[in-house]
Amino acid sequence: MNKKLKVIDLFCGVGGLSYGFAHDRNFEIVAANEILPNMAKAYSLNHPTVKVYVEDIKDFNAKKIEKDLNIRANEIDIIIGGPPCQAYSTVGKRVIDDPRGKLFQEYYRVLKEFNPKLFLFENVKGLLSIRKGELLKTIIHLFESLGYEVQWKLMNAADYGVPQIRERVIIIGSKLKTSFQFPDPTHYNPEGNPSLFKENLKPYLTLEDAISDLPFIKSGEESFEYASEPKNDFQRLMRKNAPEKLMDHNAPKNNPKLVRMMELLPDGGTPKDLPENLRPSSGYKNTYCRLWWKRPSTTITRNLSTPSSSRCVHPKAPRPLTTREGARIQCFPDDYKFYGSRSDRNLQVGNAVPTFLSNALTKAILENFKAEGLV
Repeated sequence: MNKKLKVIDLFCGVGGLSYGFAHDRNFEIVAANEILPNMAKAYSLNHPTVKVYVEDIKDFNAKKIEKDLNIRANEIDIIIGGPPCQAYSTVGKRVIDDPRGKLFQEYYRVLKEFNPKLFLFENVKGLLSIRKGELLKTIIHLFESLGYEVQWKLMNAADYGVPQIRERVIIIGSKLKTSFQFPDPTHYNPEGNPSLFKENLKPYLTLEDAISDLPFIKSGEESFEYASEPKNDFQRLMRKNAPEKLMDHNAPKNNPKLVRMMELLPDGGTPKDLPENLRPSSGYKNTYCRLWWKRPSTTITRNLSTPSSSRCVHPKAPRPLTTREGARIQCFPDDYKFYGSRSDRNLQVGNAVPTFLSNALTKAILENFKAEGLV
């Protein structure tokens, strides 16, 4: 068998972007970098063979990899990573001078040091509009200055079997002779315009498809048992190596008025659907809103268990989503481990790249290397 392609994951989080590479025998993730200790711990629990550097990206460099792993910079084939995106996010206020918005420069520095054959840079949709698109042009120009052929695409995770509408900017830079080809969608939106080209595609996965085998616990409750046997292929896959006890399926205890409010929300409902005396006195138009049972989830965030945050109320139960439901929506299997408080775990889930999107990109990258005869 040929040598495995060596991968480094920067800003690795809990490992969503790593997932496809970690589960393909053609790749070996040798190192990862993450500044948050509990996030890094969760990554290590799921990727025990990877050397995780729990430090600021500014302190991560090629010398450390050579000293610790005896791997020279030019032996790294692929670098992947998504610098923290809060400064670019379209949700909430964007701060141009937020130092997190300049972390792409550290990504560029690491690329320059290692000079991999290919890199994958992932970020939020907000990157497209910040400074009227000038920031994206700057980032691409920086990468091109290192000799990469750079392409980018706005990819919707739902198009690849994720039960969630989640759009992400994916930038691929390659020094291979063959141009990289982005993966073709496998799913389509059945509520969109019908098209002849959708004959071979499957309809989007819905929230029902993703979580209907998990018990509809109430506010303040917890359950370690599944509500039913798996009802579809997605649930079977999520439960393939599941532990005997269901993990992370517990709901925060909300006050009675908030519970009453959530009880009265119809499917996909908003506070406008409530009696005036029960409507919250503050909040944005997508807060205190119920998700749809027969549609994919909207984009989940680190606040997936907070009703006053972006739409996250369970379609059938009077409570927000649990960590496990969030993990399902992000396509993490039920044996995937998270670490720390509920807030830590939800951050790990909400900030991740859905694993199915990672799988699709991994396959496309593998095809690119195969075309060069490097695998």
